[in-house]
Amino acid sequence: MAFREVAVSEVREVLRLTALGRGLREIARLTGIDRKTVRRYLEAARDAGFDPAAGVEALDDALIGAVCERVRPARPGGHGRAWAALEERRAQLAAWLEDDLRLTKIETLLAREGCIVPYRTLHRFCADELGFGRRAPTVRVADGKPGDELQVDFGRLGLLPDPAVGHRRVVYGLVFTAAYSRHTFVWLTFRQTLEAVIEGFEEAWAFFGGVFRVVIPDNCSAIVAVADPVAPRFTEGFREYAQARGFVVDPARVRHPRDKAYATDCTSWAVSDVEPWRAAVARLRLRYAA
Repeated sequence: MAFREVAVSEVREVLRLTALGRGLREIARLTGIDRKTVRRYLEAARDAGFDPAAGVEALDDALIGAVCERVRPARPGGHGRAWAALEERRAQLAAWLEDDLRLTKIETLLAREGCIVPYRTLHRFCADELGFGRRAPTVRVADGKPGDELQVDFGRLGLLPDPAVGHRRVVYGLVFTAAYSRHTFVWLTFRQTLEAVIEGFEEAWAFFGGVFRVVIPDNCSAIVAVADPVAPRFTEGFREYAQARGFVVDPARVRHPRDKAYATDCTSWAVSDVEPWRAAVARLRLRYAA
């Protein structure tokens, strides 16, 4: 049998209503507690010396504590029988959690084996004892030295008129973030071609005052021809550019944004929201108009 947790406020409310002259049935209705449970509380209170005629002022902490001790099941180890039943099945629970089973499914499987425990107790046991629901620990990444690492991302910024085609087009931001200083340079372009990427890199080297040793790009098609977690294949043109400039390309894994923890996420930026970029937008229009 699984015992329900006894709340101190619950016991106090039953005794308070009794002292106010409420009957057993009415107390059960007002508190939402079963009448048998209400009767059990009152019997324990009378054994502890509770006299309803004394009024609400007689409800002190000593009396409430004595009632809780009488109605609470014995817990030598600080937990009830449900917790002990789960402790006996620790290995099985760990295996189910390893298989990514939901706690509701685990509760059903336990019931099939005759182990009926409150869901709240099951959740607390899995969280406290088996690490369920805990976030992955944060691993601090070394910043390296100045000029060592540059992280590069493509992001969609919005729509701008393109004089070359006579209508608005999507403008992209090639975002360069220095891992050590967090200084960021953004190059705006209407295209994601190899020529546009190399043009952005050249402007970035001028902005930072030199070429970084390692470049960590996302897997844009102008740089990475075939994305792979172990052996990515670069486009021939960008590989030759990296060799000419003398930097190493170390792309992030696909769908692993934490590989570039310091890179700026520009997917939610809008061109009109960033005042310092207005001059860059003007330069972009002039560049493509020419």
